[in-house]
Amino acid sequence: MRTTGLTSRTLTALRARRPYPAVTITLPTHRREPYRPADTVRLRNLIAEAKRRLEADPDVPREARYDISGQLDRALADVDLRYALDSLVICAAKDENEVWSLPRAAPERVVFSDTFLTRNLVAARERTRPYWVLAVAVDRTTLWRGSDGNLVEERAAGFPLEPEPMDNEDVERKERVGDVPGPYDDEGTRTYLRQVDTALDALLTTDPLPLYLVGLAPALSLLEEVGSAAKAADSRVVKGGLQHGPARALADALRPALQEQAARHTGRVLERIGMAQGRRAFAAGLEEVWQVSKEGRIELLAVEENYQRTVRVAGEHLTPVDPEEGSPAELGAAVLEDIVDEIIETALDTGAEVAFVPDDSLAAHERIAAVLRF
Repeated sequence: MRTTGLTSRTLTALRARRPYPAVTITLPTHRREPYRPADTVRLRNLIAEAKRRLEADPDVPREARYDISGQLDRALADVDLRYALDSLVICAAKDENEVWSLPRAAPERVVFSDTFLTRNLVAARERTRPYWVLAVAVDRTTLWRGSDGNLVEERAAGFPLEPEPMDNEDVERKERVGDVPGPYDDEGTRTYLRQVDTALDALLTTDPLPLYLVGLAPALSLLEEVGSAAKAADSRVVKGGLQHGPARALADALRPALQEQAARHTGRVLERIGMAQGRRAFAAGLEEVWQVSKEGRIELLAVEENYQRTVRVAGEHLTPVDPEEGSPAELGAAVLEDIVDEIIETALDTGAEVAFVPDDSLAAHERIAAVLRF
């Protein structure tokens, strides 16, 4: 069961076309008791549903039916709900299976297609995009790697860093003459923070992730005064005493800044959509966005996080399918179980940026919109 490794290469491999059916199962899960027993039951029910559909689908060859059924069993054996996050994604096709535990909710679904349903993985990768946190103090500076609010201390680029200890004889002399500077006036502190800035610059050169600075205001100001790397920080959190962690306390202090950045991200997406409308480089609604995605014209695709739609394809038109009409397998090949995921995959394949925004953010644009290249 994988929780990391959602690289661009991994997602591209998962989006590749496969012989029908590529089976995707998604399930909301719980990180803590007492809900895990119910998660186990629901997961087994979804596996059983997928097997029933394999048996009933006339388009599934006999050999593939047995192979994929076995892949589903192996995927189930790989699931360890003790390490569950907010959802589970199982991908199974002939000769392969993968299990992902994701830090974002996903609906309970079983999808048959010629590609895996990757929208939840793409959204999770965007949401869990890593970032650096530098906890700065005059006695110690530590580096943390964050993802979705979780932090792990990193020993990289020379961090953690501490100032060189002052010679005792020099300290005693300064005390005798009353020339002991404050911690933010001491030249030793300035030298130490220059070292922090140099190490930070090297880190951001090799691994340029978003940066959050945490520390007391004088320490952060002096760090920016003596160097330049810290000026690239996305946000500053003025709170001291966190250079030693613990991770949970540091994450709690950082949460408002992360939420603010997420809101800014949504705002930037909506602003780009508004500007595109003004210059007529814009598409909205399922059918229109579907058309421009096939033409490779999308620069930025914006989708509400939980938007999905089953449709019937008739020529160049999409007709929504009511769930009461039956399952996609029963309705034939002209029915696409999730046209939104098809659009996302097509957009990614043509080099588009995909941004997920909170539900109702795109209510005026039928929940999906695109900024066009031409």
